[in-house]
Amino acid sequence: MRLDRDGPVATVTLCRPDVLNAQTPAMWETLREFSRQLSGDVRVVVVRGEGRAFSAGLDLSVAGGADPDPGGGSFADLARMSPEACADRIAEFQAGFTWLHRPDLISVAAVQGHAIGAGFQLALACDLRVLADDAKLSMAEVTLGLVPDLAGTKRLVDLVGYARALEICVTGRRIDAVEADRLGLANVVVPRADLDAAVRDLTAAILAGNRDAVVEIKALLAGAGGRSPVDQQRAEREAQTRRLRDLTGATD
Repeated sequence: MRLDRDGPVATVTLCRPDVLNAQTPAMWETLREFSRQLSGDVRVVVVRGEGRAFSAGLDLSVAGGADPDPGGGSFADLARMSPEACADRIAEFQAGFTWLHRPDLISVAAVQGHAIGAGFQLALACDLRVLADDAKLSMAEVTLGLVPDLAGTKRLVDLVGYARALEICVTGRRIDAVEADRLGLANVVVPRADLDAAVRDLTAAILAGNRDAVVEIKALLAGAGGRSPVDQQRAEREAQTRRLRDLTGATD
C-alpha cells in the first residue's frame, strides 16, 4: 500500500495489481497506520487501486494460512483465539476502515473493476464513491460462510435500506455500475478513461468549500439518522451559531 500527499489531498493506493489488490490483515494494519500519518491540513482522502480492479477482496491464500501473514488474521489464527480476543482482533482490522469516517475528512473511493467483499467494504467506508462503468460490486462473504465484518453493514443499510442490503449480503451477487448508481451506491458513474478526471473534479469541488463549514455539514448529516427531527433541528441551530460566531469573530 502507498500513501501520497499533494497539499490538502492524501491518496491511499492499493498496490497489488497482480492479484487484483486482494487485501491482507497486514494491509489493514497499514491502513490504520496511515490515519496516524496524516497532517492536520489534509481535507480529502482518495482511496484507489492500481491496475484493472479496485480490490478483489480478502486474499484467501493468507486467510487460509498458506502464506503466513504478520497481521495474524488467518482463519485458523482467529479461530484459536478466545471469543473476546478474536473480537478484539477484528476490531483492530475494522479500525483500518473506520478512520475514513473521521469528521475532519471527506473520503472518496475511486472504483474500477472488481470491488468484492473487503473491497466493497473499503469503498463503503468512504463518504463518496466515484465508479467507472466497468465496476462490479459484491458483498461475497456469505460464499465463504462468513459475514461482512469490516464496518460495511451499517453503511450499506444507510445507503440502500434494510431489505436491499439483506438481499445483497445473503446472495453475494454482483452489482454492476448501472445498478449501483440506481441504488445510491455511487455518487457518479463515468467511463473508465474518465475516472481520474472525475475524482479530481469532485475533490476540487470539496476543497472549494469553507473547511469548517464542510466539517459541520458532514457531522450534521452523519448524525442525522440517529437523531429525532427535533434533535436534528437543534443540531442545525447549534452548528449555524458556531459558524456565524466564527465568521464574524464574535466573542463572549
